Amino acid sequence: MMSVLRGVWRAGPVLSRTIAAIGGGYALAALFSVAVLALPMTRPQAVITGMLASFAIYTCAVIWVFAVRSAWRAWAGLLVAALPLLLAAWSVWSSSAGASQ
Repeated sequence: MMSVLRGVWRAGPVLSRTIAAIGGGYALAALFSVAVLALPMTRPQAVITGMLASFAIYTCAVIWVFAVRSAWRAWAGLLVAALPLLLAAWSVWSSSAGASQ
């Protein structure tokens, strides 16, 4: 029983990093693709820029998650990177919600 618990305890950080890489990387890429719409460029150009850059953002997020010392730092780094993107995406969402009414 103890060996099973020890195995689960050792797999915890790897599982956490994997979830951070898949879910956090996707969330970061999605936030970036929406936040780029706040830039001063035409809408079709912003959409294409966001789509293409999201692949690089996702890749960098996955590399970041497995490059840092701990799973806590991986999650913290994703959150720090997501906060400004969330603010920019929020401005896009709120401006498009006001335009549709």
